[in-house]
Amino acid sequence: MWPGGRRSRRLSRYKVLGSAAECEPGSNGLVLRNRLGISDPVVMEELERNQLLDLYRATIGEGISPKPLRTSDLLGWHRDWLSNIYDWAGKVRTFNLSKQGFAFASAHLLPELLAAFESEHLTRLTPFQPETMPALVSGLAEVHLEFVLIHPYREGNGRIARLLMDVMACQAGIGPLDYSAWDQDRETYFGAIRAGAVMNSVPMEEQIKQVLPGWSADR
Repeated sequence: MWPGGRRSRRLSRYKVLGSAAECEPGSNGLVLRNRLGISDPVVMEELERNQLLDLYRATIGEGISPKPLRTSDLLGWHRDWLSNIYDWAGKVRTFNLSKQGFAFASAHLLPELLAAFESEHLTRLTPFQPETMPALVSGLAEVHLEFVLIHPYREGNGRIARLLMDVMACQAGIGPLDYSAWDQDRETYFGAIRAGAVMNSVPMEEQIKQVLPGWSADR
């Protein structure tokens, strides 16, 4: 299932400092400062959603190349998606970021963490060709947790994390995933992220099972 649902642009869920927190004048704090001067959150939501669909078409619409992924690929996706809207598209954030009191990786550690993410996870797990269903679930959960906890961008981390899983799912021959269960219960999903931060991947593995097409508990 490719992205298509609406997404709230209320920026209060992220806590940032400095110019990175600037919003577009006239947006009532609901739209980040952007190159197009858009201040209407509904217009921005639609633009981001449409451009994300374009990115999906370009990335997986005509099939997936069975090659290892690199962090440069993920930065390129983010840049291709948002570079006409935001100055920071495709760039690693240089400020700390938190959500609901939960701090993502410190900005000064991001270059080192992204290098480790590539060498320890992407190189080992892509192209993604798991031999069993448990290996499929654990591999997707591992990569998703690591990337989301790093949270390298100012915005759009979750959507790029989903694209990464969809690419891996296509490499595994099961196609894009259905994230509707996550969208309907964001608190349980975020609880799985918090658990992953303390080395407990079981809740995220349960979340992964919910988005796999045709998942059955007895598989």
